[in-house]
Amino acid sequence: MNRVVVVGASLAAVHVIERLRADGFSDGIVLVGAERHLPYDRPPLSKEGLRCGPDLEPLREPGWYDEMGVTLRLGRPAVGLRPEENVVVVDGGDEVAYDGLVIATGSRARTLSAGNEHVAFLRSVDDAVALRERLGAAEHVAIIGAGFIGLEVAATVTEMGRRATVIEVAPAPLARVLGDEVGVWFRNFHARRGVPIRCGTHAVSVEAVRTGYRVNLGNGDVVAADLVVGALGATPAIDWLRDSGIALSDGVLCDRSLRANAPGVVAAGDVARWFNPLFDEDMRVEQWTNAVDQGRHAARVLLGAPGAYAPVPYFWSDQFDARMRFVGRANGAEQVHVESVTDDSLVAVFGRNGVQVGALCVNATSRLPHHRAAIAEKRAYAEAPIG
Repeated sequence: MNRVVVVGASLAAVHVIERLRADGFSDGIVLVGAERHLPYDRPPLSKEGLRCGPDLEPLREPGWYDEMGVTLRLGRPAVGLRPEENVVVVDGGDEVAYDGLVIATGSRARTLSAGNEHVAFLRSVDDAVALRERLGAAEHVAIIGAGFIGLEVAATVTEMGRRATVIEVAPAPLARVLGDEVGVWFRNFHARRGVPIRCGTHAVSVEAVRTGYRVNLGNGDVVAADLVVGALGATPAIDWLRDSGIALSDGVLCDRSLRANAPGVVAAGDVARWFNPLFDEDMRVEQWTNAVDQGRHAARVLLGAPGAYAPVPYFWSDQFDARMRFVGRANGAEQVHVESVTDDSLVAVFGRNGVQVGALCVNATSRLPHHRAAIAEKRAYAEAPIG
């Protein structure tokens, strides 16, 4: 290969570049990014970014890209791909040729069916800057969506002295990911800290009124707020690939090695949907650790290294004084066993086909290594460590 093009100025992209150079690739690398910023860390945006203002410290300083011999093409998103010609098309019509291509475009925020112009979304540092400015004049914040980002925002704005109301279509927060019993624990945890979560109804639309905003709910109720934040989850950023012939289905479809269905093309990070043989399923993982490890693996594969990418996924979420850590998978779990529970801590184990596939530890991180090992070793669900 004479040139590798990485599309998406993301966490995964940084680790692709780092691994390519560490493994001896000395030819050209081009980084194409939609944002004008160098790659930066996104998890703090819903926490420290709202409290103190986003700290746009890049993942790597500008000089690092010079040292790595990377050509930066930032502020102009990729708008098309012609894999039969090995060409990426960027906004404005310029074409960037490649021998190897890494798709690392991440994900974008899901939106409402109506009223999005009145809703603040939080996916980028620019979003965080705008949201923090609007928080200054807000007393009551309505948050649409009780996923991890929504609950983190609710906790953060409450600690900042604002009121927060969360709206969630599922019967409990996080229920679609972690099940009803665990979801009820999170609902009660937030309620004790002054955050009501209105479950079982959805936001139909948001409209501006003289006193602020009205969130119109599917059950006919209305939530009045000074500020509305959308936390409806994310979808992979794949629109630019629609006419490319690259196989797509909730992400870029990849094999177990992260290869897409075109020669010399791999994917990494939130945008990649690959077959994980450890769990015998296709999965797409929106997690910080996955972006790091997957970026490194994609680089090795592009350079010819064989091998499946078969991790035990790991992610975390901090809400008030709850330090939540999760390993493995909860999707499709047939059994959920709560090992231990108090008002402020929780350990739950997830099983499928008689095998442990996941574990949630809230303020109980000492149990995490045991559960990670059980998942990696495919231990029987009944043999999951108790603690």
